[in-house]
Amino acid sequence: MTLTQAEKAAVVTIWAKVATQADAIGAESLERLFSSYPQTKTYFPHFDLSQGSAQLRAHGSKVMNAIGEAVKNIDDIRGALAKLSELHAYILRVDPVNFRLLSHCILCSVAARYPSDFTPEAHAAWDKFLSSVSSVLTEKYR
Repeated sequence: MTLTQAEKAAVVTIWAKVATQADAIGAESLERLFSSYPQTKTYFPHFDLSQGSAQLRAHGSKVMNAIGEAVKNIDDIRGALAKLSELHAYILRVDPVNFRLLSHCILCSVAARYPSDFTPEAHAAWDKFLSSVSSVLTEKYR
């Protein structure tokens, strides 16, 4: 799924704002994930999944750092996330559907924080971008 130049610009523009609050947005997105899709908690039996926990914030930060790497390497998301794809497929064995669920939660968190910036065009661009990220993260399963 190839992003157009306009879509790439929309992703980068919103990311500039998201990056300033990436850790909080990452934690909020995980809280949304675990609340909306409780089956995803099974991958984190050793985590304190209560709202605002240090482990939740730390993992949210890792998630958003990976999103930031994908934005920074928007023309080579596959290369930027190759090691992460292998980790989740071969070591952690995360069900591929969970990447799409988390992408949706990230989309909701970003939209809620930046409603005036999150135009329909920005929403579509971010949805396509996060779909690309999810696709890259699940391609090792094939």
